[in-house]
Amino acid sequence: MGEIKHAVKWVCFWVVMAAVCCMAIWFLMGSKSGLEFAAGYLIELSLSVDNLFVFMSIFMTFGIKEEVQHKVLGWGIAGAIVLRFLFIFFGLKIVTLFGWILYIFGVILIVNGIKMMIGKEEELKPQDSKIIKAVGKILPMTDSFQGKRFLVKINGRHLFTPLFAVLCLVECSDIIFAIDSVPAVFSVSTNLLIVYTSNIFAILGLRQMYFVLEHLQERFQYVKYGVGIILIFTGVKLGILIFDLHISTAVSICIIFFVIVWSVVLSVILSGRGRSK
Repeated sequence: MGEIKHAVKWVCFWVVMAAVCCMAIWFLMGSKSGLEFAAGYLIELSLSVDNLFVFMSIFMTFGIKEEVQHKVLGWGIAGAIVLRFLFIFFGLKIVTLFGWILYIFGVILIVNGIKMMIGKEEELKPQDSKIIKAVGKILPMTDSFQGKRFLVKINGRHLFTPLFAVLCLVECSDIIFAIDSVPAVFSVSTNLLIVYTSNIFAILGLRQMYFVLEHLQERFQYVKYGVGIILIFTGVKLGILIFDLHISTAVSICIIFFVIVWSVVLSVILSGRGRSK
């Protein structure tokens, strides 16, 4: 219980830091930019929840102990900070050159949101992952885990451990989720600073949020429906641009915030009824 409280405190800390950044952008760049950051942060934070459940599945499949999970998540988040910048930078370049790509992003978000709502999204099976198999073929690797180590030296030869392959899988899963989350943030802003900072502040709190969800996952099982609704909403927001229709950032924030709160409250109520039976 003490670990959960500690994790919750850190989650709150990063939320406060995001609020401070939002206020700084508001005063330095104007209220419009501040609202765009807030909307982008809420979108990324809500979509990241589904990513955390995938991480949970990966760790459970490979039997990764909790103390080792901390290390993998730490390195995974560090890698995500770099990879997200590249993804966002080149994504914005493409959007700038080919504005119509936003409509395609909109369709992708709507389709993925519907799949998530009806429970037909493709399930990631880490044990069958081509990434794990590819890493094992390309890099010299030990047959078993070596504690928390990614690289060991045996008989004068440096070998990677299966834990490094798990880290690669975590990084690749983040890239896959970025295909949804980054275009979703494009629905509220195409400013590199705003899109990147809103992504990063949402990512920075994921490590602690993971350990909160790990212990309370049964109480948040309906959050994925809220995530699906947000995907559909952002997809529609991008799609209607073709008709020169715009949903204001303030309205977007209210809708996204309401959906997040609604999905969390619904999860707590329904999970509480399930335990009482």
